[in-house]
Amino acid sequence: MSTADEVVAYPFNDAEGLELDPAYAAAREREGMIKVRLPFGEPAWLATRYADARLVLGDRRFSRAAAAEHDEPRPTSGQRTNGILAMDPPDHTRLRTLVAKAFTTRRVEQLRPWVRELATGLLDEMIAGGPPADLVEGFALPLPVEVICELLGVPSQDRPLFRVWSDGVLSTSRMTTAEFEANQEQLREYISGHIARRRAEPADDLMTALIEARDVRDRLSELELIDLCVGILVAGHETTATQIPNFVHVLLDHPEELARLRAEPELIPAAVEELLRYVPLGAGAAFARYATEDVEVGGVLVRAGEPVLVAAGAANRDGLRFGSPDALRFDRQSNQHLGFGHGVHHCLGASLARLELQEALRALLERMPGLEPAGDVVWKTEMLVRGPRTMPVRW
Repeated sequence: MSTADEVVAYPFNDAEGLELDPAYAAAREREGMIKVRLPFGEPAWLATRYADARLVLGDRRFSRAAAAEHDEPRPTSGQRTNGILAMDPPDHTRLRTLVAKAFTTRRVEQLRPWVRELATGLLDEMIAGGPPADLVEGFALPLPVEVICELLGVPSQDRPLFRVWSDGVLSTSRMTTAEFEANQEQLREYISGHIARRRAEPADDLMTALIEARDVRDRLSELELIDLCVGILVAGHETTATQIPNFVHVLLDHPEELARLRAEPELIPAAVEELLRYVPLGAGAAFARYATEDVEVGGVLVRAGEPVLVAAGAANRDGLRFGSPDALRFDRQSNQHLGFGHGVHHCLGASLARLELQEALRALLERMPGLEPAGDVVWKTEMLVRGPRTMPVRW
């Protein structure tokens, strides 16, 4: 695949589909790690094996904040230097602690009856309209948007705006730095307006709690407050809205597993975990970690100041960690996948995402037992995440 000194063009995956590029398997089988180059920024080591990925994600000798001091490898000219994803402890811990209590397993579980009713209601509307229908627009997108808007206290009818802004935040197109920053400022202005309204009219929601942490307890700055709400809004709906049709796409390609899931709905939680492992969501690895001192990773000495990218999708197919890694198995034991990351940046909303994905599958299996494609999928392109933009179905 490459010589020891060769730098390989990256990313590997095709945006149109969910296949894992064979280049990842070749990289896993090599000794050490390979070096890759994204369209912008400096070259980086690429961790593709499970053990190497967990080490880089979990070891405090690797820093996210240090990326601001370097020409970080990235798909766009603009650098994503704001928000909690660009922080290290203790600043990261300070902000994460403010939000974490809203996403505890216990508090999230209390939302299940409402999310189940919401999922069923959305499918009932699709059924009433008759086939064919777009699963993304009618179900996969409005479900997590409604949930995160309820938690934050912003109106779900602004969903078309969220979609435009999220596309901008997650875009890998040749958007100029000015265009990227303009998109970010529009989203910030939108959130700032809602923060002002919540200051005037407090409510029982996460935004009000964060405003109190800002105004009363001085736990975060105004910009941190805005960027935290922006991050929650975007991350809180985009990945789940993408994974719902991704999961359906995979299940339709595995009719025996789909039939088993319909016959044994108690397997839904395990199925969600396996699908999170199986689906390589990212078009490529992002958010480089920089070594703060010399660290050996997978037989390679990563020098202080060098970046490492973690290919979670490849690590989740590592045969040294998962038996039959390329098979979809709902009876897989000890499924400690990296679908939600690992370490201090482990997905804050993992419990909420799990609940939404479980209830989405449950509703689809119950309300649309004859679900099948009704046309070609139109895939997102030039995005950090892969998935259908439109997915016509009938039932």
